[in-house]
Amino acid sequence: MAMQEWVNQMLEVVADLGRNYLENPGKKHSLTSIEEMCRTLLSRRGEASGTALAKEIVDSFNKMNHPARIDFLKMLSEKFAPDPQTISNAAKEYLANPEIETLGKLSRAVEPPRLDLLRLLNIAPGGTSCIVDMREILLQELKKNKSLEPLDNDFLHVLKAWFNRGFLQFERIDWNTPAVILEKLITYEAVHEITGWRDLRRRLAEDRRCFAFFHPALPNDPLIFVEVAFTKGVASKIQPLLSLKKTDNRSSQPDTAIFYSISNCQDGLKGISFGNFLIKQVVDSICNEMPYIKNYCTLSPIPNFLKWLSKEYLNRESIVFSKPELKLMTQNEWFFSDSIRQTLKDKLIRLCAHYLCLEKKRNRPFDPVTRFHLGNGAEIENINWESDLSPRGLSQSAGLMVNYRYNSAKIVSNHESYVNDGRIAISSKVRKMIQ
Repeated sequence: MAMQEWVNQMLEVVADLGRNYLENPGKKHSLTSIEEMCRTLLSRRGEASGTALAKEIVDSFNKMNHPARIDFLKMLSEKFAPDPQTISNAAKEYLANPEIETLGKLSRAVEPPRLDLLRLLNIAPGGTSCIVDMREILLQELKKNKSLEPLDNDFLHVLKAWFNRGFLQFERIDWNTPAVILEKLITYEAVHEITGWRDLRRRLAEDRRCFAFFHPALPNDPLIFVEVAFTKGVASKIQPLLSLKKTDNRSSQPDTAIFYSISNCQDGLKGISFGNFLIKQVVDSICNEMPYIKNYCTLSPIPNFLKWLSKEYLNRESIVFSKPELKLMTQNEWFFSDSIRQTLKDKLIRLCAHYLCLEKKRNRPFDPVTRFHLGNGAEIENINWESDLSPRGLSQSAGLMVNYRYNSAKIVSNHESYVNDGRIAISSKVRKMIQ
């Protein structure tokens, strides 16, 4: 990270030198003047002045309010798209004379000018972070305005190139990690809330591990992190793992690494997969440090199970539940009732197995967590009863959680079978639940 800080300082120096070539640097700009600045940036060849101009655009965007930022993105979408007439002329020229030269001309014609613009903005100090923020806003606006999809495709294109595995830095996070990063863990934790510094310190203790990917352009901002606990046997309940009490490993050496939380940190990088690389590297790191760890499993939430159950079985006549059972389940927040859940235990477990293994969306599991782990080569190991009795766990899945197992001997074959044939790797225990 020290090298990146030096690079950032050099970019700041270059940008400051180039400011001498700008008119009224630092003044507040209108959207029209920012559009002109973008066009000027695309036409400039001087590196110092170009870096300074890119920084001016980035700074202007960072100072905008939310509506102005939306207008900026719409401007990129409308004013910096490919020109249809230029594409048509280049296509006709290629069809008439299909040579390398005319093909290159056609390729340049179909590439939107905003792609080059984003690449130039990325050179500015803070440019990468700004572009990630732009896409986060774009993804929210995209829900209301589908015409922005081509712009999002361009953002995703450049971000995938900049955030490929070759640029990612793998690091262990512990209590000695800089506080600015530790604070980010508390903010970004998406699965099991970190309630404060004491809770965070417990999760970073010597019987735990936390690993993250960083990018050189965002040195103090993790992209994704995973929390690991070491246990004797495969853990089936989350509350003991989240307890502030230290695990007593004196009587028995742990043999299992439990991945109990994986959190993506940057909403603007949605659609770029880091988790598969991270899990593989974590397994390798633990293998080297602790050769006595033989099992690598998750203890994962099932976030949409009750939503699916309600849609499929509770709002219409059901051949699965009897009328008395349906009556019980029509009670408000029935999943918080121990007695009702116990009455439905066998059916809930079997339905959860069906949901995870058989419910599909475009030939892939309906459940997003299942898609993630199966795509990484895991298998569905077990479904655990009363595994998460927190309000969130009960309201999402009636307290059920699932173990996904990462078996080093099967990861590659599981991944290939899943990707190529849609085959889901299932343990014999879960297979019996489905039957």
